[in-house]
Amino acid sequence: MPDTVVLAVHYQNENCHPDGKVGIGIGEDRAWSEARLASAKRLFAASRAAGVPIVHTRLALPADMATVIANTPILRRFVEIGAWVEGGWGAEFLDGLGPEDREPVVTHTRNNVFHNSILDEVLFPLRPRRLVVCGVSTAYAVDHAVRHAADLGYEVTVAADACSTATIRQHEATLETLKLLARIATVDEIVAEFAALG
Repeated sequence: MPDTVVLAVHYQNENCHPDGKVGIGIGEDRAWSEARLASAKRLFAASRAAGVPIVHTRLALPADMATVIANTPILRRFVEIGAWVEGGWGAEFLDGLGPEDREPVVTHTRNNVFHNSILDEVLFPLRPRRLVVCGVSTAYAVDHAVRHAADLGYEVTVAADACSTATIRQHEATLETLKLLARIATVDEIVAEFAALG
């Protein structure tokens, strides 16, 4: 079994589809963002071919928002516009970027995919040493996941061109700050490593 797991963060309609309510994941340059989603699909295909597990995470909030602690501007905005509603279209995975063949899915209610979720329990039996993190949005959920995973002792690689956020500048600035916590790599580099596993 590989010692690596791909951690896929928030490839959901709400922040990745043009009709989603949240513009944080797909922002000013649609072509740039679409290229990143295409790279994520390539990463998933290579992971599956190499037998590298993928763990998918999804943000989903209760329809009445009654239990959402709206203590930050971003969460207040989600509540105001009724985003990420459990059972709704927005919380579903974007076509082509969801789980296949019983790949695990972890649902959570904050920006940090580890917070108050079963992610640790899902990862434990897979026994990874390294996490390859990809997803949307680079500046929020991906950033949270990388920092938390590094603190837990994982060796983290960020699949840089499989991540997207509202602006290219914000994306690049986030990756720059993460360089001391994680390896920043391209999908091509990661795919080549996965191919070598076979």
